[in-house]
Amino acid sequence: MEPPQLTPRVSLILLDPLIPSKGGKRLSRVLQWNDPLELIGKFIADLAEVSYGCVDYQISEQIVVDSFPLMEDGFYYSDEEYLRCWRAQDGFHKPDRINYHRLLAAHNLFEKVQRGFIDEVWVMAAPYMGMYESRMAGPGAFWCNAPPLEGVEGAGRRFVIMALSYERSVGEMLESYGHRAESMMEQVFRAIPENSSQNLWKLFIRHEKTHPGHAEVGTIHFAPNSRHDYDWGNPAEVMSHSHAWLSFPDLSQPPRLETCTEWGNGDTRAHHLWWYHHLPHVGGQFNRVSNNWWLYIVDPNTVK
Repeated sequence: MEPPQLTPRVSLILLDPLIPSKGGKRLSRVLQWNDPLELIGKFIADLAEVSYGCVDYQISEQIVVDSFPLMEDGFYYSDEEYLRCWRAQDGFHKPDRINYHRLLAAHNLFEKVQRGFIDEVWVMAAPYMGMYESRMAGPGAFWCNAPPLEGVEGAGRRFVIMALSYERSVGEMLESYGHRAESMMEQVFRAIPENSSQNLWKLFIRHEKTHPGHAEVGTIHFAPNSRHDYDWGNPAEVMSHSHAWLSFPDLSQPPRLETCTEWGNGDTRAHHLWWYHHLPHVGGQFNRVSNNWWLYIVDPNTVK
């Protein structure tokens, strides 16, 4: 049985302030960062490709915010203050945490989730706008690379708020989403002992540093042969079983020697695309867990 296509609906919030002192240009243009909408297009296309067409994100609405966001303690950056801090790489406001409840209320996001207009929120933001890479809200929300956002239980269902940076590239967007994926799958398999053969997630993320001689696919930070975080360009050969996951649920293929040429020779985006391609994405179940892990990654309400 083929897995269903997932078409989650997104509210896209662009926190890209206008800077009057720079002729009314937006912050992303003043600092010559990336075009937020171009990044979003590539990100959506990458997720569709790596999920074998299973995930097709839909932008239900696009909201452009002209000012800097409110922080939890009531602080706002002025245009000149933010630019001064950025150029000095110093002096940014602490605590660096956006007021999530104000953000949700300002754009009626709570109500939009409640009535089914959207399934999640993506915020394109600049550094030091105080957002976690991903954060879950709603009834029964759990850790999603950040503590759950409390006080939003009335939304009626769980939803994820992603923060994606237009100062960075698509590779970093895929990394943020990868940590979301890791959080979801940790929750899915949380009741199964780590060393049990039934815990396929813990098997999937093995790499040489944690399981010498028994590397599988690794994590979003660790390729099969990585010795430290972000070590995706390590040229050392490693005996890996990663390729077997492309034939899931048949994992009978023997391990083989692999190097970083398999996952892009250190390129961030290439490694992450390689990693996502290995996620199980087929029909059926194993031990009451779907063989299509994208169901859980996309929709936290499917995680029991």
